[in-house]
Amino acid sequence: MFGRSRSWVGGGHGKAARSIHSLDHLKYMYHVLTKNTTVTDHNRNLLVETIRSITEILIWGDQNDSSVFDFFLEKNMFVFFLNILRQKSGRYVCVQLLQTLNILFENISHETSLYYLLSNNYVNSIIVHKFDFSDEEIMAYYISFLKTLSLKLNNHTVHFFYNEHTNDFALYTEAIKFFNHPESMVRIAVRTITLNVYKVDNQPMLHYIRDKTAVPYFSNLVWFIGSHVIELDNCVQTDEEHRNRGKLSDLVAEHLDHLHYLNDILIINCEFLNDVLTDHLLNRLFLPLYVYSLVNQDKGGERPKISLQVSLYLLSQVFLIIHYAPLVNSLAEVILNGDLSVFSSKVEQDIQKNSAKSSIRCFIKPTETLERSLEISKQKGKKRVQKRPNYKNVGEEDEEERGSEDNQDDLDKNKSTEASSKGIKTSSENEEIEMVIMERCKLSELSISTVTEQNTTDEEKSAAASGSEITNWNRPFLDMVYNALDCAEDDYYALFVLCLLYAMSHNKGIDPVKLERIQLPAQHAEERNSYNHVLAEGLIRIMNYAAQPDGKIRLATLELGCLLLKQLVFSKNGSIIKDVHLACLEGAREESVHLLRRFYKGEEIFLDMFEDEYRSMTIKPMNVEYLMMDASILLPPTGTPLTGIDFVKRLPCGDVERTRRAIRVFFMLRSLSLHLRDEPETQLPLTREEDLIKTDDVLDLSFAVAQCINQHNPSPLSSPSPSSGSGSTGRCDSVTASSTSTPSAAQSPSDDASAPEQPQMTISGQMVISGQTVLTDETLSAASKSSKNAVKISDIETANLSPSLIPAQQPTISLITDDNTDALSVESLTLVPPVDPHSIRTFSCIPQSSLQSEVEVCKVKEVKEECSD
Repeated sequence: MFGRSRSWVGGGHGKAARSIHSLDHLKYMYHVLTKNTTVTDHNRNLLVETIRSITEILIWGDQNDSSVFDFFLEKNMFVFFLNILRQKSGRYVCVQLLQTLNILFENISHETSLYYLLSNNYVNSIIVHKFDFSDEEIMAYYISFLKTLSLKLNNHTVHFFYNEHTNDFALYTEAIKFFNHPESMVRIAVRTITLNVYKVDNQPMLHYIRDKTAVPYFSNLVWFIGSHVIELDNCVQTDEEHRNRGKLSDLVAEHLDHLHYLNDILIINCEFLNDVLTDHLLNRLFLPLYVYSLVNQDKGGERPKISLQVSLYLLSQVFLIIHYAPLVNSLAEVILNGDLSVFSSKVEQDIQKNSAKSSIRCFIKPTETLERSLEISKQKGKKRVQKRPNYKNVGEEDEEERGSEDNQDDLDKNKSTEASSKGIKTSSENEEIEMVIMERCKLSELSISTVTEQNTTDEEKSAAASGSEITNWNRPFLDMVYNALDCAEDDYYALFVLCLLYAMSHNKGIDPVKLERIQLPAQHAEERNSYNHVLAEGLIRIMNYAAQPDGKIRLATLELGCLLLKQLVFSKNGSIIKDVHLACLEGAREESVHLLRRFYKGEEIFLDMFEDEYRSMTIKPMNVEYLMMDASILLPPTGTPLTGIDFVKRLPCGDVERTRRAIRVFFMLRSLSLHLRDEPETQLPLTREEDLIKTDDVLDLSFAVAQCINQHNPSPLSSPSPSSGSGSTGRCDSVTASSTSTPSAAQSPSDDASAPEQPQMTISGQMVISGQTVLTDETLSAASKSSKNAVKISDIETANLSPSLIPAQQPTISLITDDNTDALSVESLTLVPPVDPHSIRTFSCIPQSSLQSEVEVCKVKEVKEECSD
């Protein structure tokens, strides 16, 4: 019905329905807009449907008919969109308008069509419109609209958004106002918009961002990140029982997003933006909050602090994620060689005399909000110019605008007067001061490095790295790192210190010279002859603690310690570890062996666990980046699996987990010992994959059967006599007689008092008494040797076979029968008195080619002759 109605309006009686994707239909939509300039309750739905149809036609025209955009520009149809917003017609129309605009710009592919839409500055007017951002749906569609526009930015389209004459960039400035929005998706969209803007290589636009927006935006961003860190620290300190891990995981994930966002800005490599951002990160966040908290755990004082474990964790994340050389080198220099004077230098003390601030390097809240700072920077330093008509918030009266501008000027004057009375420096002046401090600190660092590196031997370097010699400055941050390696009680702090050292040594931006001052080699270090003895001894102590039965070292800590020790004592020509340190390490390995022996007999499935743990460690080695993404390591070590923490990140619980831990400790220390001694692993795994029968393998069953026959064929010396050596079904050694191996020997007739006495016979070195075979000493010794060899060969051959190919034990078969029995009796060997020759049947064995030269089949005729004698 709806389709017939539209056909009747546009096409006349009897004509075919007009296609909705055509220039004619766009003209019809234009006619509808001209007839409905005022939004009412009656035509609200009609206008929304009209806007949606126009968007579809424009997308179709971009791909099929360029005349569609010609008509759109000719009739200036974007004005109708602005008129609808101007009337404040409610959230329903605003949502639909933003949604359709977002779809329109997402699907436009030709640059010419995009230029048509962006011309006349109507899009900027929509951007600066005062929407009701308290409505979550409007907020979502608005920020999505801005993100879509930012994806269209390049050197050509940026001129539609940035106005050089008025120094106005609405797309960027309106977006960054939501950098701290409560909704995470909005914050993520803002980061995407800013990165898309920074990537455009337009120097006037980038200079505008640096001069007008960089300082207020980065200062507020740093404060927001720091406030988030303090919230994370509070969550760690109040959740020692692991009851609020969900919130902690969200806070850690958010902080990681912050660091990745900062790194994304730095790797764009816009130099002047990176200078401002680096300055704020070092002097407003990393040094005054992260580093200062390493040695000042007193909760009193004016400076805000965080706990030691959180500080180490956050610094590790910084070095794992950010690789911008000026930033990471300055931060590493303070941690490895700095002291508390970096927070109260002489230059800074001179500045304090003329400033009300307590310190420049301090985590403080910006004096103005970002939105207020952007308004001030927009007004400052430029002459009053007439406001552009197309930037006017449509729907507001000119008198209201003048009144608001006058009020704004009065507020600016009051703010400036108040600031001057209190002696507060402006943001640009603070920036210049901070940059001067950074340059002077860099000069002092260079002078220190040149003095310490002149005429130093390897022994002096080792002593300087360990801090054993008296130097001109103390290093409290480095001392804290060494002290935290003591794991006598637990490895809570040691794990974070190891992660910090690992992250610094693997950071591509850090100058290897800075690491060499404490003899911590980089990932690809050059040839060297010495290493940090203090650090090496601390790592070996961790391994000794791990090998103790009551050790509180988690497997993640031990594995990370092994990685660092390998990196510490290895150079291009192999291991340079001292003998005394290698001996201590071997002692720890021996302790792990003794620890493992405690569980060998206690667990029935020990060998299965042994193989499984080895396979797990081989397939999934440690990834430090993934380890540091887990928020659970921020909480004190726990021993219960009910927390859901991975086994390697917590203490063992129960005998099974203690066995698994002992196995892994043995594997790690054994691998480290072999690596340092440059020896290959030849014993593990116990079951090698190449020896196993795999799917689709072709088995040679004839060879397997030959092995079975070989395995169970007896030696000639082990057979009792030629008369009992006849073959039998299934086994050729079925009649091997021995008084100790036959279960029926105890019930033989010689032991029975009622049995008649039998004559004795001697046959070629053997004595046969009453049907029993008694071996002489010579035969017994030879038989025992042969049987032992046969058993060894049998065991070896059995071990080489798959379990499914090892034959089951067969019962012995008696060769004695009577006339009334047609079949052989299947039972164990029974010794009976001699019988008449006619009751003994003739049987023969199928000879084996490999044994024909040693074993001959005895015929029953020989037995008859010997019996007749």
